[in-house]
Formats: sequence, C-alpha cells, structure tokens
Amino acid sequence: MRLPSSISRRTLLKSSLGVAAMPAASLFPAPALAQQYPSQDLHFVCAFPGGSSSDLIVRFVAEKIRPLAGRTILVENKFGAAGNVAAEYVMRSKPDGHTIFVHAASAMAANMYLFKKPPIDAAKDIAVAATLHRQPFVMAVDTGRPWKTVADVTAAMKEKGDKATYATYASTATVMGELYKQKTGVKAVEVIFRVGADSLNDMKSGAIDYGMYDPVFATSQAREGRLRMLAVSTGQRMSALAELPTMTEAGIPMDLMGWFAAMVPAATPRPVVDQINAWFRQIIATDEAKAFFNKLGGDPWVASVDEAQARLLQDVKDWGDYARIAKIEPQG
Repeated sequence: MRLPSSISRRTLLKSSLGVAAMPAASLFPAPALAQQYPSQDLHFVCAFPGGSSSDLIVRFVAEKIRPLAGRTILVENKFGAAGNVAAEYVMRSKPDGHTIFVHAASAMAANMYLFKKPPIDAAKDIAVAATLHRQPFVMAVDTGRPWKTVADVTAAMKEKGDKATYATYASTATVMGELYKQKTGVKAVEVIFRVGADSLNDMKSGAIDYGMYDPVFATSQAREGRLRMLAVSTGQRMSALAELPTMTEAGIPMDLMGWFAAMVPAATPRPVVDQINAWFRQIIATDEAKAFFNKLGGDPWVASVDEAQARLLQDVKDWGDYARIAKIEPQG
C-alpha cells in the first residue's frame, strides 16, 4: 500500500537530516579513510630547538616514515613551556593526522601537575598514535668532579647544605631531583635551564654540582668526555645503559620512565591513527631503529594504539602522585 505523499516527504526529510547530522568519518568505511590519508604533506612537531636531543629523534623517524607515507614530512620546532607550546599547537590543529606531535608523552602527563593552567588536558585532548622508545633520566656530574657514585654525590652535597645546586630542564628531571632530595635529605637548589646544553658551562665551572638529564643528551655528552653518568631513574636497568645502576639500587627508590610517542588530537579518526601506528611500528621494529635508540640511551618500544593510550592515562594518574610526593608547586 502506498503511503500518503505528506508522510513520504516527512520520512524523506527526517532521513536526510539524520544523514547530515552523522559525523563525516562515519559516512565512509574505515578502509576508505585509510586510503585517502595522507592527502597532503605531513608536519612533525618537535617541542625543542633544532639540534637538540628531541630534534634528533623527530628527524630520524621523519626520514624513515617519509617513504612509507609517500609524502613530504616537514619538521617544525615549536619550543617553550616544557612542551606546552608545541602540544597546544598540535592539539588545536585540524584532527586529520597531518600534524603529529613527536615528543615525550610522559612529559605531557607530568605537565598536568607542573603547571597551574596547562593549555591542554593530556587525558582528554591527546590520542597516542604510536610509541617510539622508553628511556630513563640520568643523574650525572662533570667529569672533572671526583664523584663516581650517587653515594659520593650525596655525601658531598650534605656537606654543602643549601649551597649545593643541580641542573634540570624537563619535568621528569624536576621530579627525579626532588625525590632524590627527599630520600637523602640533600638540600640542593634546583636551577632550571632551557635545554641541557645550557648547563654545561656551569657544570664545568662548579656553579652547578650535578644534573638530572635525559639519556639522549647525557650519553652524547658522556661520549664526548664532558659528563659522567651515575644512575638511571627507572625501576629496572635499561638494556641501552646496562652498566648503570638504578637509583633504587643506590638506595633511593624511584621508578620514573619517560617515553616518546607520536600524538595527534583526540578527535582524529581511528583509521588515521591506526595508519600512523602502522608506520611507526614498521620502523621502530628494525635493527637500525634499535641501534639508534640504544645509542641515545633508550630502548625501542612498540605498542598498540590501545596499549599506548592506556599508558598515557596511567601516567597522568602516576604523575599526580609524583608531584605530591615531591611537593612540587605548579608554576605559571
């Protein structure tokens, strides 16, 4: 039986409106979205200046992924506010996978508690598309100093009292430094630098006693004979730095692990996120990538999208505890 024309029009209008209200991504099957992406050049955003340890990592993966993506990859260096400048830039960009933040996801979790008004909510605004590697932070001293162990530094710093100083330039370093002081009773004053390289002259002159550094910077400076690495912040030894004891082995319990990731806005379609994950998995699993990350003091880490996202959420929770334990007051 044929429906009256008025009902047919209403039904047709309702159906049309329903289709119009659907998210664009749902109108196309996942394979179609994956085939359409990427449709333009990719931008990999680095949160530190050119030539920095982070920049080395970003440019390495950009070079390897370029032939897989079949597109030019432009590296943009947007530094400031411990990664917040770059994070806000990427997470406010169009969520289409063409702008990717390659940075320490653990630092983004930490910034939730180290800043009074972080520009993004790491738990809600970030989709972790892929993992790159895991790394510890490293306690190090200038090679001109006589200290060979963490215990040596602790003894010397207790003698100096509140005249002792140490260098940091990242959130993980700040927490590592505060946990070390809390466990040992050392009264050293934190001196925050823009990047690790800026602290070297002060370390050499003795104005800074020790530093908490990322392993990329620390290992490169150790090879050049400028820094002596003493211990790592992770709960277990890293294969890339197997000769270094953990801070826990040195009698200062902690388990701080930094990890690099490829991150995009949370609204990025899952097929696009999966494609980014596939690119990174392919290159991170190679012997070349293992050698590269080991040389920089880290262990390569391949994880699924869901595993990576779960780790970010866990880090957001954990860093809240770290900040409270270290009694760190949010800045800015």
